[in-house]
Order: sequence, then structure tokens, then C-alpha cells
Amino acid sequence: MAIKSHKNGFGFATKSLHWIMALLMLVVFTIGWYMDFLPLGMAKLEWMSRHKSLGVTILSLAILRIVWRLCEPTPRSLSPHKLERVVAKLGHLGLYGVMIAMPLSGWMMSSAANFPVSVFGLFTLPNLVAPDKELFETLKTVHWLLSWTIVVLVVGHIGAALKHHFIDRDATLRRMLPGKIEDN
Repeated sequence: MAIKSHKNGFGFATKSLHWIMALLMLVVFTIGWYMDFLPLGMAKLEWMSRHKSLGVTILSLAILRIVWRLCEPTPRSLSPHKLERVVAKLGHLGLYGVMIAMPLSGWMMSSAANFPVSVFGLFTLPNLVAPDKELFETLKTVHWLLSWTIVVLVVGHIGAALKHHFIDRDATLRRMLPGKIEDN
């Protein structure tokens, strides 16, 4: 399989980034949901640390993914409908946007709470904003809203892929699955 994509399919790098990020986003969302139910204590702080480290990983991979996407050809859409192509483009832009905005809002929220973001205990990120309780509360709401925005966008993304596979019977889903690039 080719590393780079071509006009008819996605390459290994794009597929790998897609599925790694999908898994990471699921894990981070699950951890975020779980830790919200924990009482304040060491267990909660440990889960928060994992959540933050994985969030920074997602931010880094999202930047890499955007750069990669700009440097390689984008496979042609298999949809004959202009509206579907426009909605798909908007959905992808939305996903890229929240993959950047979500971790940044978390990092800013931690900064506003004066809790540094340590990445897997290897290094600590600088604070993005000064400590500010009011700003923390605002960013907490923003972070929560972005988490549900991701859910809506991901459900729409999966729904569109399944529609292409089961109703349109085209290769849209198959060409993003692991394996060789589809030639149709």
C-alpha cells in the first residue's frame, strides 16, 4: 500500500492517522465522562492527567494531520450530489476545527485553574492564560460544549459513511478501511 493518497483512494499515512485519532478521541471522551463522576482525590487527578496528556496527543496529531492533508492529493468524492459533497466538506472542516479547539480549550481551562498540563510526566506545557476563576468556568462550559459538538460531528461522519456503504453501495467507506487503496 502506498504511503500517500491518490485521486482514487487514501494512503497508509492518512488511514493510520484517521483510525489512531478516532480511537484516541473515543478514549479521551470516555475518560472525560468517567472522571466527571469521580470524587476529588488522587484517582480523579490521575485520570485528569491521562485525559490531558491524550488531549495534547490529539492536538499534535491533528496539526500533523492537517499539514499532511495539505501536502497530498485528496481522493475524489464518490458522491454525484453537490449538496452531499458540500456537507461532507463542512463536516470534515468541523471535525478538524474541534480536534484543534477541544484540546486548546482544555489546556486554557487548566491554565485558568492554575493546574499545569504535564504530558505523560515527560514535560509541562506553559500556561496559555493567567489564573482566573471566571475564565475557568467559561472555558469549562466551552470544553463541555465542544465535547458534544464532536459527538454530533462524529455520529454524522459515521452515518454518512454507512449511508455510502449500505445505500449508495460505493467505495467511500471501504477506501478508508485498513488495506490496499481502492482503485474504483
